[in-house]
Amino acid sequence: MATSVLSENGLRQCLRIAFGGSIGFLVTALFDLSYGVFFTVLPMLLLGLVPMINRQVARQILAASVMCGLEVGILAQILGGHSVLMTMVAFVLFLYRFAFMARGTAFLFGANGVLMLSIMLHYASYPGTDVNNLIASNFFASILAIAIAFVMHAIIPNKEHNAAPPPLPDKSPNRVRHEAILGATVTTLSFLVFQLFDLQDSISAQATTILVLFPMNWNGALTYARKRAAGTLIGVMFGLGVQLLLYGWYDILWLIVPLFWLGVMLFARIHVLEASGAGVGFGAMTTMGILFGQYLSPAQDLVYSGLYRLSSTFVAIIAAMMVCYLVHKLLNQFAGTRFGAA
Repeated sequence: MATSVLSENGLRQCLRIAFGGSIGFLVTALFDLSYGVFFTVLPMLLLGLVPMINRQVARQILAASVMCGLEVGILAQILGGHSVLMTMVAFVLFLYRFAFMARGTAFLFGANGVLMLSIMLHYASYPGTDVNNLIASNFFASILAIAIAFVMHAIIPNKEHNAAPPPLPDKSPNRVRHEAILGATVTTLSFLVFQLFDLQDSISAQATTILVLFPMNWNGALTYARKRAAGTLIGVMFGLGVQLLLYGWYDILWLIVPLFWLGVMLFARIHVLEASGAGVGFGAMTTMGILFGQYLSPAQDLVYSGLYRLSSTFVAIIAAMMVCYLVHKLLNQFAGTRFGAA
């Protein structure tokens, strides 16, 4: 049952998310990093979705980053000018990651990998992209996120012991196949659309089409899509509010960081109170991370980026849900990929 009062552990998680995300954003701003979205959003993902950081979690995040780097490096060199072949190979790479997620054995490896691989493959397909810089940025952002998570848990530990993690889901083989093929198909079609229409500046919309698949089924995806849309709207409105408040001073770091921390803290509170994984609060929080980490610079303010992000995300959600429903219905026509019992 939802509550409006944070527990002691809930407050501490909010503080970890707010400080962790702010450190990532500060690193991005101080060093003027090309792919600041990785450095800003990854700590939020890790601190927001994982109750405790440990070696197993760290290994999955690092393994996902290394595999993405290897795959993107090889594909960009060999299939950089062959969109059809790259899309076919991308489907296979997405499929094995969604299979890990469906089984639950290495959900973080699959989830982080499929999200980053889609974004990195899209960026790597453009001739002007420095692929080595792209791969290095993702790798070092993963290391920084893990380091930030360990430090935050050491400085702001939970006061009460968390309950034991839930057991792995007991799914039939046909349901695992259904979830893996559904996720890989929608993600591949999303990648293909962003390639065909040359949507280089729509990282938020592209990420959304993948994040809505994380519930691993049609009903869960539909519920999350609504929450993601609401979270995107709230996150963009907060970013625009910061822009209007600071007006001509939005490039002054010591003014931006406290407001960024405040926004993340507020949305982290919503996220923790929802207790539903990636909900409205999580959507608003990651929206802020993308806006501030990738688009805020002295030469570009948040107004255009925020409004463009809002409209493109809504269109992406509607399109992804339509495709998700059609693929779900198609897979249910065959016993071997039926979502329910065979």
